[in-house]
Amino acid sequence: MEPVSDPVRLHLVPVRQRDAKAFVTAWHRHHRPPAGSVFCVGAADDAGVLRAVAMVGRPVARMYDNGQTLEVTRTATDGVRNANSLLYGAAWRAAKALGYSRLITYTQDGESGASLRGAGWQVIAQRPPRRGWNCPSRPRTSNGNDLVARTLWEAPDAP
Repeated sequence: MEPVSDPVRLHLVPVRQRDAKAFVTAWHRHHRPPAGSVFCVGAADDAGVLRAVAMVGRPVARMYDNGQTLEVTRTATDGVRNANSLLYGAAWRAAKALGYSRLITYTQDGESGASLRGAGWQVIAQRPPRRGWNCPSRPRTSNGNDLVARTLWEAPDAP
């Protein structure tokens, strides 16, 4: 029988946006970093090594951008366990401390949402796949995640 290794102990750390973007570029599976953020938070191990980040910004969907709602636009980890749950919880506490009343995020079809459930978040909607954001009035290049269904989540105790 193999010995069970001690789990990595994580603690929250502030992260500058440029450092969060670099971390997302290095570790995220399918997205580039978002253009901006309202705030970023990280999880570091006991040696002070950054192991995960969350970037929180204005909601991407205009209908949610009401001045009281923020969106976790990106999380990324180096694979360390439980980091995303830690970050989702911290992001919600920080958003509330800044006066926001709602925090949302999305997962793509095929992602379990275990980290969100672990942080107490709830599914509030299923979104069908989009054909993409390109249209004649505003041409855009595909970012590789078109035609993917998404799940919309909301932080606990939000209205």
